[in-house]
Amino acid sequence: MLVAFSVSPLGAGESVSGAVADAVRVVRESGLPNSTDAMFTTIEGEWDEVMDVVRRATEAVGRHGNRVSLVLKADIRPGHTGELSGKVERLEAALGRPDDESADPRG
Repeated sequence: MLVAFSVSPLGAGESVSGAVADAVRVVRESGLPNSTDAMFTTIEGEWDEVMDVVRRATEAVGRHGNRVSLVLKADIRPGHTGELSGKVERLEAALGRPDDESADPRG
């Protein structure tokens, strides 16, 4: 499964980079495949291990204030691994073949 999430403290001031860094540190130390961009961190693994990392990352951010905002989006596709890069590779391939109707529309 893939889980994209964004977590930040509320009421902690204008900059939340320190809190977000603590969350990303938890993700990276988990050893699970992950990717961070300007808005979300995506992590890949089994349900229990991914949700444990999200919980611990949220707790890390919670130490920066008394309220936390968490946004989650999950792609639950049993039996599939390597989707963190696989989905992007299929998209890039489809962009290179705009007339190819056999491209998987599910991503």
